[in-house]
Amino acid sequence: MRLNKIFAICLMAFLVFSCDKDDDNGVELIPPRDRGEVAIEDDQEIIEYLNTHFYNYEEFENPAENFDYNVRFDTIAGDNADKTPLIDSENLITKTVNYEGVDQQIYILKVREGEGQQPTFTDSTLVAYKGQLLNSSVFDSNLKSPVWFNLSGYEVRGSNGIVSTVGNVIKGFSEGLEEFRASTGYEVQADNTIKWNNDYGIGAIFIPSGLGYFSSGRASIPAYSPLIFSINLYHVNEADHDRDGVPSYMEDLDGDGDPFNDDTDGDGISNHSDPDDDGDGKPTKEELGDKNGDGIPDYLDPDIFE
Repeated sequence: MRLNKIFAICLMAFLVFSCDKDDDNGVELIPPRDRGEVAIEDDQEIIEYLNTHFYNYEEFENPAENFDYNVRFDTIAGDNADKTPLIDSENLITKTVNYEGVDQQIYILKVREGEGQQPTFTDSTLVAYKGQLLNSSVFDSNLKSPVWFNLSGYEVRGSNGIVSTVGNVIKGFSEGLEEFRASTGYEVQADNTIKWNNDYGIGAIFIPSGLGYFSSGRASIPAYSPLIFSINLYHVNEADHDRDGVPSYMEDLDGDGDPFNDDTDGDGISNHSDPDDDGDGKPTKEELGDKNGDGIPDYLDPDIFE
């Protein structure tokens, strides 16, 4: 099951209703909390977790023959009192992500970066993962059966004319995966299972709620919950969502990392989802040149058509 569909039944956007004493039919809609305030609180909670927990680094330093190369966390206490906290790990990095006008920190544990292809923000990735809350409650896990994730998603126009986004994942998950690389290859075993070269990316992503589900609840994820994803990145496919011959990452014309705000013909469908970017009636895949030499590809130039 894909990350953006962790559970088939989702709670609607986290709404709190209260009855009006003077009008039994009235409801009061409490808006989401301030993103900036929540970001500060989430960061403090994540840092506290990083200070009080460690990962199984010793197993990675001296892997047993049957080691599964999955990241696991535990509390620094008792027999584990002498373990190195995550916050002090040389493999922990931070990344600032601006989303909805707020700078937020994600923490990325790069146990192994990987040696294969590195995904762009629009690519498809094959990932084994486990998702948990800071209280160690696991809300989803696919460690033995990797899942394909489309990091950006794409747009479709329904029969009613409404444009919707499908296939996307939460922002923090996408931003974290971009820091890893896939395996360099694989072998198909006699039983038709896949054995990946042992050089794929391994790590974990610590995500504030503002880059996760924020005020929206899920069946096992309360609103405003920071998230942890342990990941193994096996494979990357360069995405071309509209199959127009132009990789989706190249259709982010303004280079801001958001492919959805680039719409050359203004038809309401972003270029990376639109097979005719300039709206001249000729498919983009048939206009990949620059006939008039003006530096603008023909598929973005409505004045060039046959």
